[in-house]
Amino acid sequence: MQTSFHTLQQFDHVADAVSYLNQLKNTQAVKLAAQLDSAALVDLLENPDLRCDSDLAAYLAAAGRAEVLDQLAEDRMADLMSGFEPPIRQQALNLLSPTTRASVLRLMSYPQGTAGSIMTTEFIEVPTTWTVAQTLQHIREVESTRETVYAIYVVDDRQCLRFVLPLRQLVCADPSSPLTDLWTGQTPITVDAFMDREEVAHIIRRHDFLALPVVDDEQQVIGIVTVDDVIDALMEEAAEDFGRFGGGEHIDQPYLEVGFGTMLRKRGGWLAILFLGEMLTASAMQYYELELEKAVVLAMFIPLIMSSGGNSGSQATSLLIRGLALNEVRLRDWWRVLLRELPTGLVLGAMLGAIGFSRIFVWQHIGLYDYGEHYLLIGFTIWMSLIGIVCFGSSIGSMLPFLLQRFGFDPASASAPLVATLVDVLGLVIYFSVAALILTGTLL
Repeated sequence: MQTSFHTLQQFDHVADAVSYLNQLKNTQAVKLAAQLDSAALVDLLENPDLRCDSDLAAYLAAAGRAEVLDQLAEDRMADLMSGFEPPIRQQALNLLSPTTRASVLRLMSYPQGTAGSIMTTEFIEVPTTWTVAQTLQHIREVESTRETVYAIYVVDDRQCLRFVLPLRQLVCADPSSPLTDLWTGQTPITVDAFMDREEVAHIIRRHDFLALPVVDDEQQVIGIVTVDDVIDALMEEAAEDFGRFGGGEHIDQPYLEVGFGTMLRKRGGWLAILFLGEMLTASAMQYYELELEKAVVLAMFIPLIMSSGGNSGSQATSLLIRGLALNEVRLRDWWRVLLRELPTGLVLGAMLGAIGFSRIFVWQHIGLYDYGEHYLLIGFTIWMSLIGIVCFGSSIGSMLPFLLQRFGFDPASASAPLVATLVDVLGLVIYFSVAALILTGTLL
């Protein structure tokens, strides 16, 4: 694809330029973007959708473009530098002002996935002694150096957070009024820097906040988590969960840019584990070899039985993972979930069993297939087996996310293929046990 500096300049909106650059190879996109002026580069790098952002920032650091890097939001700079090689990271840090460097290093010190790792240190903090007019004048003076101005954080003489003042309330107030006159008396809602970002997202969603203050042990504000930061974090979490639920590891690159070796490494491990699990299915069938020899017709329905159990388990798992992610269901609710899934599985199994029985009955009577003189018993076996297997699949599929969370694992690791594998193995045991109970003395 032919590209030029002129071509990139023609975009009126940063999002359009980002979309265009994302269609190019990283090296080509970096070379093209690096020709832009400092203001345009800052706008590009502030956009989290830019795929070559880390490569571009590293290139600018190597080129000594301090005027660009120093204008980036501190939380954004920390995100970019986290992906740098140590020499490039140090080179980039040396280009920043001492104040910015200290803030970026502090942000990078927080573990990934915490409130501290996604917060910004660019917020407006004012003392309780100020008036509305003083605060508004301060906002005019520092607004260009702040990422967002959703609210004003009012602190006492010890720098402890007293209350949060929404910008709308401030603008509508009498300029001569002290800030304390605007305080409703409510204790501000805050979070710890080490709180999981998903918990932070739930708090922002519950209270309909645009920003949430992050405080230290002394209740001093050290940063804020904005709603756009939370959205980006949740999208990343969702991408990771989709990868795990599909029976693989998360790949943080565009599909067409993933190397062959990386693709094998990310997918091969899970496939090997699932294959070993499916080998248990072969062992179960070997155990019931005599039954299969006596009643070959039973083998015809094995795919039907196994897929129904796996499907019901995958349905239950996906519903529970969603419920846990949205805090609709908690770990202590496992027994309530089980009490819901057991009757649900029984009814769904009975419904599928009725369809299976009807299929055998109709096929026998219209002459599409001859199941023998005991076709009704075969149909009844399928019916009862599906009740047991679907009920079991729904139960194991709903309980597995709870079990994983209880032991500190991501519930999304309860992938659909994993649930299907577990149900396949035990589903065969249920199937042949029911067949032995019903067909002994006739076909068996």
